[in-house]
Amino acid sequence: MNFKKFLFLLSTFALFTSNTFAEVTLPKILGHNMVLQQKKKVAIWGTAAPNEKIAVAFAGQIKTTIADNKGNWSLKLNPMQASFTPREMTIKGTNTIVLKNILVGEVWLCSGQSNMEYALRKYSDYKNLPEGSRPPEDDLNTASNANIRIFLDRRKYMDPSPEHLGWDTAIGRPLVDFSAVAYYFAKDLYSKLHVPVGMISAAVPGSRIEPWIQASKLETEPKLKNGKILDKLKADDGDTGKFYNTMIQPLIPYTLQGILWYQGESHCFLGENIRYAYKFKTLIESWRKDWQDKKMPFYFVQIAPYNYSVTKDRPLSTENLPEFWEAQALLLHLKNTALVSITDLVDNITDLHPRNKWEIGRRLSLLAANKTYGQQNIVYSGPVYQKMKIVNNSIEITFSNTGSGLSSRDGKPLSWFSIAGADGKYVPAIAEIKNNKIVVSAPQVQHPYSVRFGWNEAAQSNFINKEGLPAVPFRTDNPWEKLF
Repeated sequence: MNFKKFLFLLSTFALFTSNTFAEVTLPKILGHNMVLQQKKKVAIWGTAAPNEKIAVAFAGQIKTTIADNKGNWSLKLNPMQASFTPREMTIKGTNTIVLKNILVGEVWLCSGQSNMEYALRKYSDYKNLPEGSRPPEDDLNTASNANIRIFLDRRKYMDPSPEHLGWDTAIGRPLVDFSAVAYYFAKDLYSKLHVPVGMISAAVPGSRIEPWIQASKLETEPKLKNGKILDKLKADDGDTGKFYNTMIQPLIPYTLQGILWYQGESHCFLGENIRYAYKFKTLIESWRKDWQDKKMPFYFVQIAPYNYSVTKDRPLSTENLPEFWEAQALLLHLKNTALVSITDLVDNITDLHPRNKWEIGRRLSLLAANKTYGQQNIVYSGPVYQKMKIVNNSIEITFSNTGSGLSSRDGKPLSWFSIAGADGKYVPAIAEIKNNKIVVSAPQVQHPYSVRFGWNEAAQSNFINKEGLPAVPFRTDNPWEKLF
């Protein structure tokens, strides 16, 4: 037998065996108990033998496609209305897969580092938790809503599996390791929408933002509006794309409503600000592109007060955290983004992990209810700086998101305001509520120039709107606002 004939027979055998024995396989995210996104085309995909015909049947729909020459296939189901009826999905090729107990509703992806990963098991000793550290209900033992479904995206776990057991109902044991923020978001959102809710949690403690971004997307030199060019972003971390490749890419293109993000502590320890803002911008834009949804909602949490300045790794000041908050807030320039401030949710600024994740989840739910689901009567944010006006020896500050009015949480004078003249020397200021604006002044500053609020890593101000949501820290002399 000559060599060419041998190669021909070998290739023929390989083709025969691949078509004969290859079976349809599904990504881990497609499994029993999952929630499919309502009112959007729903992506279903997997692998099979090259050129194999695939049929998917669900809720009266039958869709067919043919795997490409590498065995990859995908199709989309027509948009569906929310449904509490558990239904089966059948995927048929050379083999048949039946996925059971599927609902249709709202699906959100939650990602970030330890504060997003923070699991409900932290509340397992519910009866002995101190007041303020105890959730309103003992959900680990009392949760009973089978219409909330959860998927925990674990590292080294996302390879296709023949069991298809990716999703769980948010009842009992599966909740123990699941993100508290994600669960409480779902719980509150369900109470507002009354449709099934599916949550995907993909978070890694201590992770920086670079591992969550595809390496090629960071091959950029961000150009500021003033023409200045930052150094390439990829140089900041050697693990670029690490978690994207293993935890995010396997989820794409599972149909989502939106994304929640809670991350940044690792970068605040590094003293980052504008560079983080550009990395965050890259992540948002690249993930939206991956999911082919330029308008996908992306809501995030401003990290909590913490005494970063005592770190021994590098010299940091008490203003590094406010500068990071400012960098996070720059992302509000992108459409369909919003943030929640949690400056009031810290019992101890030496604790990097605020315990009351139920309130953080609720605040994210307020964002979604108002901005994604059109419930305009819901106030979703505390006061946000809009503009300033110098009036004689004071500065008048106007805010958006004032709700039903500006207020003091404890009835005492507003705290953590400071004011400066043209010399930039800030002094503690008197801040008064007048006509739903804040008037800021100080006796020693007769010609005021700028104001700062909450400009310290320890700042936990009493300045709120009457809905109880805290004002977002700001400085009127933001050096980045016109550059981003």
